[in-house]
Amino acid sequence: MQSQHAAPFTLGPALLFCPADRPERFGKAADRSDAVILDLEDAVAPADKPQARNAILEQLGAGALDSARTIVRLNPVGTAEFELDLEALEQTPYRTVMLAKAEGAEQLRALAGYSVIALCETAAGIVNASAIAAEPNVVGMMWGAEDLLASLGGLSSRNDDGGYRAVALHARSTVLLAAKAAGKEAIDSVYVNIPDLDGLAEESGDAVASGFGAKVAVVRQAYAPAPAAVAHARELLEAAASAGTGVFQFKGKMIDGPILKHAEATLRRAGHPRDGS
Repeated sequence: MQSQHAAPFTLGPALLFCPADRPERFGKAADRSDAVILDLEDAVAPADKPQARNAILEQLGAGALDSARTIVRLNPVGTAEFELDLEALEQTPYRTVMLAKAEGAEQLRALAGYSVIALCETAAGIVNASAIAAEPNVVGMMWGAEDLLASLGGLSSRNDDGGYRAVALHARSTVLLAAKAAGKEAIDSVYVNIPDLDGLAEESGDAVASGFGAKVAVVRQAYAPAPAAVAHARELLEAAASAGTGVFQFKGKMIDGPILKHAEATLRRAGHPRDGS
């Protein structure tokens, strides 16, 4: 059964991602943004997701976050992590969520009772953007550049000059048009190069001029993995390139696809999109 129409999305224009397993950063992120997005998906390693959910629950009594200005990014529908995310979320006052890798309208029905920002970051999500935007509990639409290009088998969403590739611009426009046609808010993709304030300002200005209602950035200090983790991920991916396809051994451990994806995500969070996109 579909949910009733959710209240309009009024958060923004500045949204910040913060890894949910870094509770010491929650308050700082909230102070520096119009709303903070506690990320249970890409910003958290698979082994740390239980810790991240616990961190959200444990900080409830501390008063660091305003529930009206807090968004929780969930893992994709159909995964075991999504079900565990929902169990934890039910124990909180947070009722605005971001659904990672939204690909079809039926997925939104698993979030009845929540106001949902649908994050379209795969080819299927972009193609189905209009149907997703039409769902009653969807309050906003966002697009994801690097995950989209990865789903296409591409290497990077941006050209050497820093501008988006044509396919990324097409996805951006598609999500913007789908959102506005459905009377929903449109949120521009995350800007990860936080030290580049000029680039952030230019891209934010274009987002405003194009009709986006909000722009997302990341809390760089909280998001960046430790140098040792970056070095390990780079070494692992280099070994994978030498090994060819299939499962292989690395430092006494069996390595398969999910582990390689985690290494790629580590390099993305470190600011090396060509290594991990």
